[in-house]
Amino acid sequence: MRLTMPNTKTIRVPHLGGIDAAYQMPWEYDRSKPTVVLVNAFTTSSELYREQFEDSDLAGQMNLVAIEMLGHGQTRTAREHWTYWDTAEMNLQVLDALGIDRAFVLGTSQGGWITVQMALLQPEKIIGIIPLGTSMDCESERSRQLQCWDGPAIVTGFVNQWTSDIATPDFEPDTAYCDALIDVGFNDCSTEKRDFWRKTMKDNYRGDDGRRRIRMAGINLAERGGLHLRVSDIRCPVLWLHGTEDAVFSVANAMEEIQLFTHSPDARLVPIEGGAHFLGSSHPTEVNKALADFVNKYK
Repeated sequence: MRLTMPNTKTIRVPHLGGIDAAYQMPWEYDRSKPTVVLVNAFTTSSELYREQFEDSDLAGQMNLVAIEMLGHGQTRTAREHWTYWDTAEMNLQVLDALGIDRAFVLGTSQGGWITVQMALLQPEKIIGIIPLGTSMDCESERSRQLQCWDGPAIVTGFVNQWTSDIATPDFEPDTAYCDALIDVGFNDCSTEKRDFWRKTMKDNYRGDDGRRRIRMAGINLAERGGLHLRVSDIRCPVLWLHGTEDAVFSVANAMEEIQLFTHSPDARLVPIEGGAHFLGSSHPTEVNKALADFVNKYK
């Protein structure tokens, strides 16, 4: 596996006083095809969607544009503090800068609620959303009673580990953290994939700047707000894909929350048997087919 896909670029957008937003898109963008924005999971990068980019049938039907979130991959801003809403705004500005008027949005885990935030901020721009392995709740007691993880308890320990009053030029996430993320995301993976993601995370978060970025990414995850009172404002179609073996958010939680999209013309939950949290990687065949069917139905 290569460390980065060959066409990763950055584009300057004005949000937060200026962000160099990193994105991956086809060498030849075809404006006759629909566009799908891909939003990655916690402390991963656009590499999470390699199985989608390398599916020639899928790529032949649509333009895939993976935008790396604030605090992730090669996206950079001088601001220390930001939220998921800021990434949603950044993504919309990236689409504007690329001249993309309308798009679908697919997001994994934290990327799933960014799909909703983008559709709330500019509903005229978002044709449909495809959340994968996500939750619309904050990290609440309600969600834990439905067998979702205890996010704040888990992530706060890492945030404390990444907090320092002095510069840390030699910082990189330790192997224990990388393996914890890999295990919860993929359930089972090859040695090659584990080594790849260990190296990718350590490279992306190296040095004092890397420590500050991963720390803020962790704070965003632990302290994110819920979307329960907002999702009824979603007016576009919703295809929620969720693995039955998701180690972070449960199917039971997704079954309750899909019913909150009361004004969507078509809001469906599709459980994927055996699917892990990083569903597009663990079960790309099922995800790619469902994505293609959804896009072709609503393009």
